[in-house]
Amino acid sequence: MSSISLERSRARWMPAFVSATVMVAACGLLAACSNAPTLTPAERPLPKETMSLLGKKGIDAEAPMFVRIFKQDSELEVWKARDDGRFYHFKTYPICNWSGELGPKVNQGDKQAPEGFYSIAPTQMNPNSGFHLAFNLGYPNAFDKAHRRTGDYLMVHGKCKSAGCYAMTDALIEEIYALARESFKGGQQSFQVHAFPFRMTDANMARHRASPHHAFWQTLKQGYDHFETTRVPPTVAVCERRYVVNVKPLQTRVDPEGACPVFERPALEPFKPAPALQKVTEERIVVPGPRMRSAIADAGGVAPPSQSFGALSGLGSGSRGASSSAGGGAATALGLGPH
Repeated sequence: MSSISLERSRARWMPAFVSATVMVAACGLLAACSNAPTLTPAERPLPKETMSLLGKKGIDAEAPMFVRIFKQDSELEVWKARDDGRFYHFKTYPICNWSGELGPKVNQGDKQAPEGFYSIAPTQMNPNSGFHLAFNLGYPNAFDKAHRRTGDYLMVHGKCKSAGCYAMTDALIEEIYALARESFKGGQQSFQVHAFPFRMTDANMARHRASPHHAFWQTLKQGYDHFETTRVPPTVAVCERRYVVNVKPLQTRVDPEGACPVFERPALEPFKPAPALQKVTEERIVVPGPRMRSAIADAGGVAPPSQSFGALSGLGSGSRGASSSAGGGAATALGLGPH
Protein backbone atom coordinates (compact mmCIF):
# COMPACT_ATOMS: atom_id res chain seq x y z
CA MET A 1 0.00 0.00 0.00
CA SER A 2 1.29 3.47 -0.90
CA SER A 3 2.00 6.01 1.81
CA ILE A 4 -0.90 8.14 0.50
CA SER A 5 -3.37 5.24 0.76
CA LEU A 6 -2.11 4.44 4.27
CA GLU A 7 -2.67 8.00 5.44
CA ARG A 8 -6.18 8.03 3.96
CA SER A 9 -7.02 4.75 5.71
CA ARG A 10 -5.67 6.04 9.01
CA ALA A 11 -7.74 9.23 8.65
CA ARG A 12 -10.89 7.10 8.27
CA TRP A 13 -10.44 4.82 11.32
CA MET A 14 -8.70 7.20 13.74
CA PRO A 15 -11.85 9.19 14.74
CA ALA A 16 -13.74 5.97 15.36
CA PHE A 17 -10.87 4.64 17.48
CA VAL A 18 -10.69 7.82 19.57
CA SER A 19 -14.46 7.81 20.03
CA ALA A 20 -14.45 4.18 21.15
CA THR A 21 -11.57 4.87 23.56
CA VAL A 22 -13.45 7.79 25.10
CA MET A 23 -16.60 5.68 25.47
CA VAL A 24 -14.66 2.86 27.19
CA ALA A 25 -13.06 5.35 29.58
CA ALA A 26 -16.43 6.97 30.31
CA CYS A 27 -18.05 3.61 30.97
CA GLY A 28 -15.23 2.72 33.32
CA LEU A 29 -15.67 5.99 35.16
CA LEU A 30 -19.42 5.49 35.46
CA ALA A 31 -18.90 1.97 36.75
CA ALA A 32 -16.47 3.27 39.35
CA CYS A 33 -18.97 5.95 40.40
CA SER A 34 -21.79 3.44 40.63
CA ASN A 35 -19.68 1.41 43.05
CA ALA A 36 -18.94 4.45 45.23
CA PRO A 37 -20.75 4.38 48.61
CA THR A 38 -23.89 6.49 48.83
CA LEU A 39 -24.11 8.67 51.93
CA THR A 40 -27.31 8.45 53.92
CA PRO A 41 -29.01 11.73 55.02
CA ALA A 42 -27.53 11.27 58.50
CA GLU A 43 -24.00 10.99 57.07
CA ARG A 44 -24.04 13.89 54.64
CA PRO A 45 -21.47 16.60 55.42
CA LEU A 46 -22.51 20.11 56.29
CA PRO A 47 -23.00 22.24 53.15
CA LYS A 48 -20.10 24.43 52.09
CA GLU A 49 -22.18 27.54 52.77
CA THR A 50 -22.85 26.36 56.31
CA MET A 51 -19.18 25.66 56.92
CA SER A 52 -18.35 29.09 55.53
CA LEU A 53 -20.81 30.75 57.91
CA LEU A 54 -19.34 28.85 60.87
CA GLY A 55 -15.89 30.08 59.87
CA LYS A 56 -17.14 33.63 59.49
CA LYS A 57 -18.51 33.50 63.03
CA GLY A 58 -15.30 31.97 64.38
CA ILE A 59 -17.11 28.77 65.39
CA ASP A 60 -15.77 25.26 65.01
CA ALA A 61 -18.23 22.79 63.49
CA GLU A 62 -17.58 20.43 66.42
CA ALA A 63 -18.21 23.11 69.07
CA PRO A 64 -20.98 22.53 71.64
CA MET A 65 -24.53 23.27 70.53
CA PHE A 66 -27.68 24.64 72.21
CA VAL A 67 -31.23 24.80 70.83
CA ARG A 68 -34.20 27.01 71.69
CA ILE A 69 -37.72 26.46 70.37
CA PHE A 70 -40.45 29.10 70.32
CA LYS A 71 -43.89 27.70 69.54
CA GLN A 72 -45.76 30.91 68.90
CA ASP A 73 -43.18 32.11 66.39
CA SER A 74 -42.69 28.63 64.86
CA GLU A 75 -38.95 29.07 65.22
CA LEU A 76 -36.03 26.85 66.24
CA GLU A 77 -32.74 28.54 67.08
CA VAL A 78 -29.34 26.85 66.93
CA TRP A 79 -26.55 28.38 69.02
CA LYS A 80 -22.92 27.24 68.95
CA ALA A 81 -20.10 27.94 71.41
CA ARG A 82 -16.92 29.85 70.63
CA ASP A 83 -13.60 29.42 72.39
CA ASP A 84 -14.67 31.90 75.10
CA GLY A 85 -17.29 29.40 76.30
CA ARG A 86 -20.20 31.65 75.36
CA PHE A 87 -22.82 30.64 72.82
CA TYR A 88 -23.41 32.65 69.66
CA HIS A 89 -26.48 32.60 67.46
CA PHE A 90 -25.90 30.50 64.37
CA LYS A 91 -29.25 30.29 62.58
CA THR A 92 -32.97 30.55 63.22
CA TYR A 93 -34.93 27.86 61.35
CA PRO A 94 -38.67 27.92 60.64
CA ILE A 95 -40.63 25.10 62.28
CA CYS A 96 -42.74 23.79 59.44
CA ASN A 97 -45.42 22.30 61.69
CA TRP A 98 -46.32 21.61 65.32
CA SER A 99 -49.56 20.51 66.90
CA GLY A 100 -51.68 21.50 69.86
CA GLU A 101 -51.74 24.90 71.54
CA LEU A 102 -49.53 26.97 73.79
CA GLY A 103 -48.86 25.01 76.96
CA PRO A 104 -47.02 21.84 78.00
CA LYS A 105 -47.79 18.29 76.95
CA VAL A 106 -49.70 16.47 79.69
CA ASN A 107 -51.23 13.24 78.43
CA GLN A 108 -50.62 10.63 75.77
CA GLY A 109 -52.79 11.49 72.78
CA ASP A 110 -53.34 15.18 73.59
CA LYS A 111 -51.20 16.03 70.53
CA GLN A 112 -49.43 18.78 72.47
CA ALA A 113 -45.82 19.58 71.59
CA PRO A 114 -43.75 19.59 74.81
CA GLU A 115 -42.51 22.67 76.64
CA GLY A 116 -39.67 22.58 79.14
CA PHE A 117 -35.97 21.86 79.53
CA TYR A 118 -34.78 18.76 77.67
CA SER A 119 -31.39 17.13 77.10
CA ILE A 120 -30.37 15.23 73.95
CA ALA A 121 -27.75 12.47 74.11
CA PRO A 122 -26.30 10.62 71.09
CA THR A 123 -28.62 7.66 71.79
CA GLN A 124 -31.60 9.94 71.13
CA MET A 125 -30.52 10.65 67.57
CA ASN A 126 -32.45 8.61 65.01
CA PRO A 127 -30.74 8.33 61.61
CA ASN A 128 -33.36 5.81 60.41
CA SER A 129 -36.47 7.82 61.19
CA GLY A 130 -39.60 7.32 59.13
CA PHE A 131 -39.69 11.12 59.11
CA HIS A 132 -36.36 11.52 57.29
CA LEU A 133 -34.20 12.27 60.37
CA ALA A 134 -35.13 12.84 64.01
CA PHE A 135 -33.92 13.33 67.53
CA ASN A 136 -35.98 12.42 70.59
CA LEU A 137 -36.62 15.26 73.03
CA GLY A 138 -36.58 12.84 75.94
CA TYR A 139 -40.18 13.53 76.99
CA PRO A 140 -41.22 12.71 79.67
CA ASN A 141 -38.20 14.08 81.52
CA ALA A 142 -37.81 14.04 85.31
CA PHE A 143 -40.14 17.03 85.71
CA ASP A 144 -42.81 15.52 83.46
CA LYS A 145 -42.66 12.18 85.26
CA ALA A 146 -42.98 13.89 88.64
CA HIS A 147 -46.25 15.38 87.37
CA ARG A 148 -47.41 11.98 86.02
CA ARG A 149 -47.37 13.26 82.47
CA THR A 150 -47.60 10.58 79.81
CA GLY A 151 -46.55 10.17 76.20
CA ASP A 152 -43.52 9.09 74.24
CA TYR A 153 -41.71 9.46 70.91
CA LEU A 154 -41.82 13.25 71.01
CA MET A 155 -39.35 14.36 68.38
CA VAL A 156 -37.87 17.08 66.29
CA HIS A 157 -38.01 15.53 62.82
CA GLY A 158 -38.64 16.10 59.12
CA LYS A 159 -41.59 15.62 56.75
CA CYS A 160 -43.51 18.68 58.06
CA LYS A 161 -46.08 16.44 59.82
CA SER A 162 -46.80 16.67 63.52
CA ALA A 163 -48.88 15.01 66.20
CA GLY A 164 -47.10 16.37 69.25
CA CYS A 165 -43.70 16.85 67.61
CA TYR A 166 -41.81 19.76 66.11
CA ALA A 167 -41.61 19.04 62.38
CA MET A 168 -39.12 20.65 60.02
CA THR A 169 -38.67 20.32 56.29
CA ASP A 170 -36.32 17.49 55.32
CA ALA A 171 -33.60 19.90 54.14
CA LEU A 172 -33.60 21.81 57.42
CA ILE A 173 -33.62 18.77 59.72
CA GLU A 174 -30.62 17.47 57.77
CA GLU A 175 -28.61 20.56 58.63
CA ILE A 176 -29.72 20.65 62.29
CA TYR A 177 -29.02 16.92 62.64
CA ALA A 178 -25.56 17.36 61.10
CA LEU A 179 -24.75 20.26 63.44
CA ALA A 180 -25.65 18.06 66.42
CA ARG A 181 -23.67 15.14 64.99
CA GLU A 182 -20.57 17.29 64.69
CA SER A 183 -20.98 18.57 68.27
CA PHE A 184 -21.06 14.99 69.53
CA LYS A 185 -17.92 14.27 67.49
CA GLY A 186 -16.28 17.19 69.26
CA GLY A 187 -16.96 15.65 72.65
CA GLN A 188 -20.25 17.23 73.76
CA GLN A 189 -22.02 14.49 75.70
CA SER A 190 -25.47 16.04 75.33
CA PHE A 191 -27.04 19.29 74.20
CA GLN A 192 -29.93 21.12 75.76
CA VAL A 193 -33.20 21.96 74.03
CA HIS A 194 -35.30 24.62 75.75
CA ALA A 195 -38.86 24.55 74.37
CA PHE A 196 -40.79 27.73 75.14
CA PRO A 197 -44.36 28.76 74.29
CA PHE A 198 -43.10 32.18 73.16
CA ARG A 199 -40.20 34.52 73.78
CA MET A 200 -40.31 34.94 77.54
CA THR A 201 -40.11 38.71 77.70
CA ASP A 202 -41.83 40.63 80.49
CA ALA A 203 -44.30 42.00 77.95
CA ASN A 204 -45.24 38.54 76.66
CA MET A 205 -45.55 37.17 80.20
CA ALA A 206 -47.92 40.02 81.08
CA ARG A 207 -49.91 39.36 77.92
CA HIS A 208 -50.41 35.73 78.97
CA ARG A 209 -50.87 36.29 82.71
CA ALA A 210 -54.42 34.87 82.62
CA SER A 211 -53.22 31.52 81.25
CA PRO A 212 -53.50 28.50 83.56
CA HIS A 213 -49.88 27.77 82.57
CA HIS A 214 -48.55 31.11 83.78
CA ALA A 215 -46.90 29.74 86.95
CA PHE A 216 -45.15 27.03 84.91
CA TRP A 217 -44.03 29.58 82.37
CA GLN A 218 -42.53 31.75 85.12
CA THR A 219 -40.12 28.89 85.85
CA LEU A 220 -39.29 28.53 82.17
CA LYS A 221 -38.62 32.26 82.09
CA GLN A 222 -35.82 31.76 84.63
CA GLY A 223 -34.00 29.57 82.11
CA TYR A 224 -34.74 32.02 79.31
CA ASP A 225 -33.45 34.99 81.32
CA HIS A 226 -30.33 33.09 82.40
CA PHE A 227 -29.30 32.42 78.82
CA GLU A 228 -30.21 35.93 77.65
CA THR A 229 -27.95 37.35 80.36
CA THR A 230 -24.99 34.98 80.18
CA ARG A 231 -25.14 33.30 76.74
CA VAL A 232 -24.49 30.03 78.57
CA PRO A 233 -27.25 27.37 78.99
CA PRO A 234 -28.06 26.98 82.70
CA THR A 235 -27.72 23.79 84.70
CA VAL A 236 -31.25 22.65 85.57
CA ALA A 237 -32.32 20.30 88.37
CA VAL A 238 -35.73 18.90 89.30
CA CYS A 239 -36.86 18.57 92.93
CA GLU A 240 -40.12 19.17 94.79
CA ARG A 241 -41.74 18.57 91.39
CA ARG A 242 -40.33 21.81 89.99
CA TYR A 243 -37.46 23.01 87.88
CA VAL A 244 -34.58 24.67 89.71
CA VAL A 245 -32.48 26.81 87.39
CA ASN A 246 -28.83 27.82 87.71
CA VAL A 247 -27.46 25.33 90.22
CA LYS A 248 -23.92 24.11 90.58
CA PRO A 249 -23.34 20.81 88.72
CA LEU A 250 -24.69 18.06 90.94
CA GLN A 251 -22.54 15.32 92.41
CA THR A 252 -25.41 13.29 93.84
CA ARG A 253 -28.81 12.28 92.53
CA VAL A 254 -31.66 14.64 93.34
CA ASP A 255 -35.12 13.19 93.93
CA PRO A 256 -37.51 14.95 91.51
CA GLU A 257 -40.34 14.59 94.04
CA GLY A 258 -38.29 14.96 97.23
CA ALA A 259 -37.13 18.01 99.10
CA CYS A 260 -34.59 20.17 97.33
CA PRO A 261 -31.08 19.99 98.79
CA VAL A 262 -29.15 23.14 99.57
CA PHE A 263 -27.96 24.17 96.13
CA GLU A 264 -25.03 26.38 95.33
CA ARG A 265 -26.03 28.96 92.78
CA PRO A 266 -23.11 30.37 90.80
CA ALA A 267 -23.07 34.14 90.40
CA LEU A 268 -24.20 35.12 86.93
CA GLU A 269 -21.49 36.49 84.69
CA PRO A 270 -23.24 38.76 82.19
CA PHE A 271 -22.09 38.41 78.63
CA LYS A 272 -20.15 41.44 77.45
CA PRO A 273 -18.81 40.83 73.96
CA ALA A 274 -15.53 42.35 72.94
CA PRO A 275 -15.91 45.21 70.45
CA ALA A 276 -14.49 43.00 67.70
CA LEU A 277 -17.29 40.47 68.33
CA GLN A 278 -20.14 42.96 68.44
CA LYS A 279 -21.25 42.26 64.87
CA VAL A 280 -21.07 38.48 65.33
CA THR A 281 -23.09 38.83 68.55
CA GLU A 282 -25.85 40.92 67.01
CA GLU A 283 -26.13 39.13 63.66
CA ARG A 284 -29.21 36.95 63.19
CA ILE A 285 -29.44 34.59 60.22
CA VAL A 286 -33.09 33.66 59.66
CA VAL A 287 -33.62 30.80 57.22
CA PRO A 288 -36.66 31.18 54.95
CA GLY A 289 -39.12 28.32 54.80
CA PRO A 290 -42.71 27.21 55.40
CA ARG A 291 -44.49 27.74 58.71
CA MET A 292 -47.79 25.91 58.66
CA ARG A 293 -48.75 27.19 62.11
CA SER A 294 -49.44 30.84 62.82
CA ALA A 295 -48.93 32.69 66.06
CA ILE A 296 -51.90 31.85 68.29
CA ALA A 297 -53.93 34.80 69.41
CA ASP A 298 -54.46 35.35 73.12
CA ALA A 299 -58.10 34.35 72.77
CA GLY A 300 -57.07 31.01 71.33
CA GLY A 301 -57.87 31.86 67.73
CA VAL A 302 -55.68 31.15 64.73
CA ALA A 303 -54.62 33.85 62.34
CA PRO A 304 -55.13 33.32 58.60
CA PRO A 305 -52.21 31.88 56.63
CA SER A 306 -49.62 34.33 55.35
CA GLN A 307 -47.22 31.90 53.67
CA SER A 308 -47.69 29.31 51.00
CA PHE A 309 -46.16 25.92 51.74
CA GLY A 310 -45.89 25.07 48.07
CA ALA A 311 -43.97 28.23 47.26
CA LEU A 312 -41.35 27.65 49.95
CA SER A 313 -41.06 23.91 50.39
CA GLY A 314 -38.16 23.60 47.96
CA LEU A 315 -35.83 25.90 49.88
CA GLY A 316 -32.62 24.23 50.97
CA SER A 317 -31.00 24.32 54.38
CA GLY A 318 -28.31 26.70 53.30
CA SER A 319 -30.69 29.47 52.21
CA ARG A 320 -30.41 32.76 53.97
CA GLY A 321 -32.67 35.74 54.24
CA ALA A 322 -35.15 37.55 56.41
CA SER A 323 -38.16 35.56 57.44
CA SER A 324 -41.66 36.80 56.86
CA SER A 325 -44.25 36.65 59.60
CA ALA A 326 -45.17 33.23 60.90
CA GLY A 327 -47.95 31.94 58.72
CA GLY A 328 -50.30 29.07 58.17
CA GLY A 329 -53.59 27.80 59.49
CA ALA A 330 -54.19 25.22 62.18
CA ALA A 331 -52.26 22.02 61.65
CA THR A 332 -54.10 18.82 60.88
CA ALA A 333 -53.53 16.23 63.59
CA LEU A 334 -52.03 13.04 62.20
CA GLY A 335 -51.73 9.70 63.92
CA LEU A 336 -47.98 9.25 63.95
CA GLY A 337 -46.26 6.37 65.72
CA PRO A 338 -42.63 5.94 66.73
CA HIS A 339 -40.29 8.05 64.60
